[in-house]
Amino acid sequence: MKLMKLGSTKVDISRIGLGTWAIGGGPAWGRDNDERDSINTIKECPDLGVNLIDTAPGYNFGNSESVIGKALAEVDREKFIIITKCGIVWKRKGSLFNKVGDRQLYKNLSRESIMEEVEESLERLQTDYIDVYMTHWQAVEPYYTPISEVMSTLTELKQQGKIRAIGVANASVDQVKEYLKHGKIEIVQAKYSILDREVENELLHVCRENNVTLQAYSPLEQGLLTGCLDKSYQPVGAQVNKKWFQKAYMSSAIDMMASWKKLEEKYDCTTANLALAWVLAQSPEINLLSGATTTDQIQENVRACTIELADEDIAFMRKSAEEAEVKAVTLQQSEG
Repeated sequence: MKLMKLGSTKVDISRIGLGTWAIGGGPAWGRDNDERDSINTIKECPDLGVNLIDTAPGYNFGNSESVIGKALAEVDREKFIIITKCGIVWKRKGSLFNKVGDRQLYKNLSRESIMEEVEESLERLQTDYIDVYMTHWQAVEPYYTPISEVMSTLTELKQQGKIRAIGVANASVDQVKEYLKHGKIEIVQAKYSILDREVENELLHVCRENNVTLQAYSPLEQGLLTGCLDKSYQPVGAQVNKKWFQKAYMSSAIDMMASWKKLEEKYDCTTANLALAWVLAQSPEINLLSGATTTDQIQENVRACTIELADEDIAFMRKSAEEAEVKAVTLQQSEG
């Protein structure tokens, strides 16, 4: 496993981290997972060189954090860099966010809410500190909190030793710049896959300029880029409203992956390995989160770190993704 620094800190993090949204299970995924399998997956990480675990209270209403807490109770806590988040709540009011199953989530980044959330996360994780504390989604009216105030609260928690570094997720470029005006952030988490390359427009540059790690989530587009789905697949849970799970887009993506077969043979790897390796190849400053709920899955995911894609193959994959989007738009229009 290759390592990189967390932002401007001296902390080494694995270039691939374990994302645990799926481990949380619940309505967002249309299923629950075997808890023992999930715990074993987390415990397997150090043997594979993976020391970074990402979670959030909003992943099935604290269940993901609780599963991680049970795993941490069975291993050496110091082997892990734990990321969790604040700003998405269900026990207090806030600005409307998503409804998951029959429960409503809200956005709230007030000082009172963050201070309550951090204590709940520490308890669920069974730890006395959080390595990286992120704002999960940004505050909006009518429960808007200025970024300056959010950073003041997070900095206070850092001074207290309850968190060791500050991160930001799902923020615009302007919001990231505003955070940087009011304190030090070490990592920005954003959606990035070969099918969703928006971060390349400006965010990646801003992170590089300010010595901030860019962490890519959903690099496999919630399972689509595993290559395991066919055109008859029916999306479930959080997949349902996602762009690349709409019929025309999913069909085009599956055709795109079929064009990668020669690369799979060349690198002796899977479709998922290629999709992950492509993201990693875009910059040495990119960290990548990949979900897994079994030891087999995490073992497969980390193989991406061993793949050194040739420049011409990186370019071919990008072109195939660009063509897939054009094809999807055309197909959707013809169906409409």
